[in-house]
Amino acid sequence: MKKAVKYWCGVGLLLCVFTVFTAFLPGYPNPGALKFPYKQAGLTPQQAAAHLLSRFTYGATPGQVDEVVKQGPEKWFSQQLDAQIPDDSLNQLLDKYEALKLSNTEIAAQYPKNAQVLRMAVKDGVVNRDSVKTDRKAYREQLQNYMQQNGLKPEQDLLRQFINQKILRAAYSNNQLQEVMTSFWFNHFNVSVVKNDCAQFIPDYERDVIRPNALGKFNDLLLATAKSPAMLYYLDNFNSAGNNTDKPQVQKRRQLLQQMQSDTGRMANMPKLKAKKAQGLNENYAREVMELHTLGVDGGYTQQDVTQAAKVLTGWTVYPMGNYGQAGQKLMERIGDDNLQSRGFVHEGDFLFNPNRHDTGEKTVLGHQFAADGGYEEGVTLLNMLAHQQATAKFISKKIAVRFVNDTPPQTLIDKMARTFMDKDGDIKQVLITMVNSPEFWSAAAVREKTKSPFELAIGSVRALHADVNQPYQLFNWINKMGEKMYYYQAPTGFPDRGQYWINTGALLNRMNFGLALASGRIPGVKIDLAALNNHHEPESAQAALNTYSKLIMPGRPLDETIKRLTPMLNDPKLMEKVDEASAKTPAATMAPATGNDEMMDRQAGLKGKRKNNFTAMQTTAGNNSMLAQVVGVIIGSPEYQRR
Repeated sequence: MKKAVKYWCGVGLLLCVFTVFTAFLPGYPNPGALKFPYKQAGLTPQQAAAHLLSRFTYGATPGQVDEVVKQGPEKWFSQQLDAQIPDDSLNQLLDKYEALKLSNTEIAAQYPKNAQVLRMAVKDGVVNRDSVKTDRKAYREQLQNYMQQNGLKPEQDLLRQFINQKILRAAYSNNQLQEVMTSFWFNHFNVSVVKNDCAQFIPDYERDVIRPNALGKFNDLLLATAKSPAMLYYLDNFNSAGNNTDKPQVQKRRQLLQQMQSDTGRMANMPKLKAKKAQGLNENYAREVMELHTLGVDGGYTQQDVTQAAKVLTGWTVYPMGNYGQAGQKLMERIGDDNLQSRGFVHEGDFLFNPNRHDTGEKTVLGHQFAADGGYEEGVTLLNMLAHQQATAKFISKKIAVRFVNDTPPQTLIDKMARTFMDKDGDIKQVLITMVNSPEFWSAAAVREKTKSPFELAIGSVRALHADVNQPYQLFNWINKMGEKMYYYQAPTGFPDRGQYWINTGALLNRMNFGLALASGRIPGVKIDLAALNNHHEPESAQAALNTYSKLIMPGRPLDETIKRLTPMLNDPKLMEKVDEASAKTPAATMAPATGNDEMMDRQAGLKGKRKNNFTAMQTTAGNNSMLAQVVGVIIGSPEYQRR
């Protein structure tokens, strides 16, 4: 009997040890490590939950603040760090976007650019290039027929599906922190569809590079972005080459290099690279990986370091793919990966290291010496070195703090986060834990001190009103109109994360207009039931509705001053007309570039030629009377709701 007791005690002890041990394994943040000092900051549990949701989600859904209080803020945040909550409903919505399941190679083959289609059609004798000038209508019809017959699809369809899924994920994913961090890192490692070279590869870039690494190790994320076709094309590292053409080992492989250059799958609308240019050093990526991705502008590097780093990264290019990369791809396949490896090539997915284009001389970056005749491993070493610099820890920590605390986070918080970054090997989860455990995160200088971007405003409103989004692209049109054209920001800096960038007179008018449009059912394909939010209890007056819906839409906030400020608007029967007229007169400089779909949006909404008509005259959807719609629209457009 005693032996049995000892046996089971031993088993129990082992189980306890195993449980404690696994709590510290990667991917399993220890809930005990989360201890939020919000009470010391004078916040109630409801206010703390509202603050968490405002920072780590795209906005609280109805009743979610109370759910977080009941679950416990630390437990909720721990689950968000794990990012393993089932998303069955969301996945059903995303299933219809077939293009987003394709690999880069499949996308390049099925969604060629217009210039590629033209070259293919001319090559196949279907289109006469001279017909472009004589009969453009017939030319377009010929190309459309050619695409249909060959199973080709317009690239714009790919981008539309990509934008749709982004909106749906942000609006409906249960793993909100992962989506917020995916947007954060995409903006940090920005690429743009404006640059035609990389547009086709951006869906895969977000899906397979950014999102899976959004809560992992910074070094892994940095390396994955560096090897992505989207980044290689965006910052031109795909064609950066060292000046080694006279070396014997390079001469032996010259024929292979020339074949790859001509058939590497580059976009057909770009001019063919001359031999001299193709062999040239390109410093774009080396500069931005230091200035924007890792060290920061004051990170202690020199122009010489940039040039040397660019040489280290020569030969990092894209494996041939697409209709105009077929010859190069067949050549690669004929040689075989084993033979490629023996010749110094590295082929990983869409990435290819080409030793023929690598600078084989000695190099020195930030005092680190790279011996002559190195290869692919030089680039990996360089990126790993950059990821683990003290300057990188401070730069990344500050950027995360700006995103989640306020526009000017205290240095004490940045220092704590940077120490964790260095001590925990760039573990993004641990940096976030340090931040949210710190008093600075919960201080009065942090709560509601961030300004929502247009995307955050639109998605937060959809979540707050429990909207049913059937046409996500209509929301994209409004987000663009408010000043944030997702995936189109051209500079590698990404969108600025400061309130002053988003807010001006024109922006505020457009935000109010959006709120009124959403609440009144004016946005096609976005349905809401305002009465259902209040359990179908109709307020007795506009003032009562303002009091009730302010609490529903902005839970956990002191609202007395906000209600006092908004009350006069309820007595203006032509408020919506005035806002609409003012928005229409806003100077073009304060508004985002048009998408080309605004007229279509108005036509579908039955508003063509009616831009100045009184907003309240339009029909509202079930459960949304005009009084209630105006009240909710005013709340969404209010200065208080613009803060998170």
